[in-house]
Formats: sequence, C-alpha cells, structure tokens
Amino acid sequence: DGLQKDFGEDRVIDTPLAESGIVGTAVGLAMRGYRPVCEIQFDGFVYPAYDQIVSQVAKLHFRSMGRVPMPIVIRIPFGGGIGAVEHHSESPEGYFVHTAGLKVVACSNPVDAYHMIQQAIASDDPVVFFEPKRRYHEKADLDEFAQPPPLFSSRVIRRGRDVTVLAYGPMVKTCLEAATAAAEEEKQIELIDLRSLSPLDMGPVLDSVRKTGRVVVVHEAPITLGLGSELAARIQEQCFYSLEAPVVRVCGFDTPYPPSRVEDDYLPGLDRVLDGVDRVLAY
Repeated sequence: DGLQKDFGEDRVIDTPLAESGIVGTAVGLAMRGYRPVCEIQFDGFVYPAYDQIVSQVAKLHFRSMGRVPMPIVIRIPFGGGIGAVEHHSESPEGYFVHTAGLKVVACSNPVDAYHMIQQAIASDDPVVFFEPKRRYHEKADLDEFAQPPPLFSSRVIRRGRDVTVLAYGPMVKTCLEAATAAAEEEKQIELIDLRSLSPLDMGPVLDSVRKTGRVVVVHEAPITLGLGSELAARIQEQCFYSLEAPVVRVCGFDTPYPPSRVEDDYLPGLDRVLDGVDRVLAY
C-alpha cells in the first residue's frame, strides 16, 4: 500500500524487520549505482545495523579511494514524548555524529522535512536523517518552489539579544515556546535550529554568541558526551572572550529512557529550558 502502490515493487521494497539486512541491502544497491533510502522503524531498532553503518556505509567511499560512492539515506525516527514502550523513544544521534564518513541531519518542522529529505537523497554522501516522531502529525503551508537553505546549515529562527539557545529536532518547538515565555519577562532569546549535526555549521552560532555572550544548549539525548558537549567545547575554543557565563546544557539524563509514565520528567521541558536561561543570565 502507499508508496509501493504508487511507485511499484521495484522501487519500494518491503523487507523483513532485520535492520542489518535493510542497511546491508542498501549498501549493495549503492554499489550498483542506486540512491537507496532505507527506513529504520524506530530509533532503538537501529543498533543491529550499526556494524553495516560504521564498517561499510561510512567507510567504503574512503576505502575504495572514492571509486565506490555511498549515496545512502538512512531515515531514523527519534526522540520521546509519544508514550511508547522500550526501544521506541531514544536519541542515538551521538553514535553517528562520532562516526567519521557520515553526514547527520535532523529536521524540526514539516517544511524542513520536505526540503531536507530531497537534499539528502541528492547528496553523494551517506546521510543519517533523524526525524522527530512526535512532529509527524504537524502540518504547515509549503512552497514547493522555494529555495531552501543548504542541507548542512544551521539557521537563526528567532532573533534576540540576551541568550543564545541551540537546539535541533523535537526540542526546537519546546525552545520556541520557552522564548515566547521568556519574552513576557523581557528576556530575549536568540534561537538557532542546528539542522545539521555533522558537519556542524558554526558560523551562525558563533555570530550569535559574540552578540549575546550567553549560551544554552538543549537536546533530548543524555547529557554526558552528547552534542551539547561538542558545542560547548567549540564555543569556548572560538568565542571564549565573548562569553559572559559558562555554557549551560539542558539535556536528557544519563539513564536509559524511562517508562512512558515518567518520560515528562526525563525530557527537557519548558520549565527546564527557562531554568537554564535564568542560570546563564544570573551568572
């Protein structure tokens, strides 16, 4: 049904629930000149395919001295907030960001999802495409002919002068709500949607930090060695003398993702983001 009915069984292949086989098949197709797009049903199911992704998808282009391209897109729904059971609410982006040879992106809204997936398919590099599952039912007006920003770029989506907030994926909407709430107390948040997690587009980030001097990084993944750590390191390396306060991270906790009845306590929510903003402003 759906895509298979519209485009045929030669282009839309129904597979067993064997993630290593899904990605392994995509590798073979890429070696034959195709541009395969494979879907991992949920974030927590990607780990059986990790060997194929790290050993083959990320390395074959380098191992073959550029003779074997790997234009593969691996779609991974990620993040919590849907009241799901184990293995359905994780944020494994850190594993892939740390894997040289992969490009990693995360959309945060329907318009970006539309444009970014097409850009990822057109890319000659392997792209891990993270999709925030609790945003799947959102709708937006779309100009199909609009010129989207480059795939591997970050974007300022709200201007402000007091604090820079960095987020991606499902946390962008939470941070937009926080910016609206903070504005009622005359605190101006400049919000940047990172969009590309590897490579990181640091230009807009550094420009914003030099203006505000204060930074809060927000993501669902556990705090230790998460993307927030890398962002904090790069900011202090390149903007140390512009900082008025240490970089604050508002992230998931260093625990396995909890049962759904307590996930609201685990996920960075409005109150935790605003608390992070207050901490950097009070320093």
